[in-house]
Amino acid sequence: MSAVSSSDSQVSQLCARRVSVAPMVDWTDRHCRSLHRLVSRHTWLYTEMVTTGALLYGDVARHLAFTPAEAPVALQLGGSEPADLAKSAKLGEQWGYDEINLNCGCPSKRVQRGAFGACLMKEPTLVADCVKAIRDAVSVPVTVKHRIGVDAIEEYEFVRDFVGTVADAGCEMFIVHARNAILKGLSPKENREIPPLKYYYAYRLKRDFPHLEISINGGIKTLDEVEEHLKHVDGVMLGREAYHNPFVLADVDARFYGTATIAPMREEIEAGLIEYARAELARSTYLGAVTRHALGLYRGVAGARGWRRVLSDSRRLATGDLSVFDEARSHLRDALEAIES
Repeated sequence: MSAVSSSDSQVSQLCARRVSVAPMVDWTDRHCRSLHRLVSRHTWLYTEMVTTGALLYGDVARHLAFTPAEAPVALQLGGSEPADLAKSAKLGEQWGYDEINLNCGCPSKRVQRGAFGACLMKEPTLVADCVKAIRDAVSVPVTVKHRIGVDAIEEYEFVRDFVGTVADAGCEMFIVHARNAILKGLSPKENREIPPLKYYYAYRLKRDFPHLEISINGGIKTLDEVEEHLKHVDGVMLGREAYHNPFVLADVDARFYGTATIAPMREEIEAGLIEYARAELARSTYLGAVTRHALGLYRGVAGARGWRRVLSDSRRLATGDLSVFDEARSHLRDALEAIES
């Protein structure tokens, strides 16, 4: 699948992953991705991390089903057994994903117990074997998301050698979360905030491996920052900012993909979300599973607190009544009238 029209030559000449939204557990599910796709047509999207065990022994459809409108979408896998990753990647390709990404950056204790995530950076040869097995199983691109170091290992040479080893196995695209992963002593949340950002490590990787596609991730909040990073690397991955403030993606298509389309207004995005929610209700989806991702749509706008409160009301959402959007919007309207009066 591809969300880029073959007739759009400007877009086709640019790196498809020029701007992307990070895989985030419990957040970037299909409902979240559908919202992001209403905001930006070309931003590259990622699933939550899906473990090989969940696919090989669980409900495949629950983990992999998505709508064609979400494309392009990459499937992020968590695992460390080459054969299991190959089988899981094959499932991902069969379900229509545009990329298979291997998680080598998650520092959570649960992931560590599974012997994958950031701890894999200490075993670059194993990661190379995993990448090779996945590449042998699928025809879509295989990529790796990783940190710049683990625990007290902070030397640039560590991540340089990791990338070099994995690249030799055929991986041509690396997403660099430009912080160390502290496996003992810090929570996942603290791991996103406490280890210092070293963007220049990602820049050096691009200089040392000019033939590779290098994308940068970590602490990036504005499109001006995206533009600055793109002077040094091929792509920029937004994380929590894109979730808490999805409207940040509104200018991505015109600014970074050269499209002539006008950025959507929040009201247009909301209207699209309501239609999406209507279709999901027909499939017996809980309305709150959709609205929870839209709480930040009007972030920074007067009345946004009322919007969030209404769309978080579990009793209202349980009824499946779409008039909840009307009530939420009334807070925005009232706040605007108060400002203008």
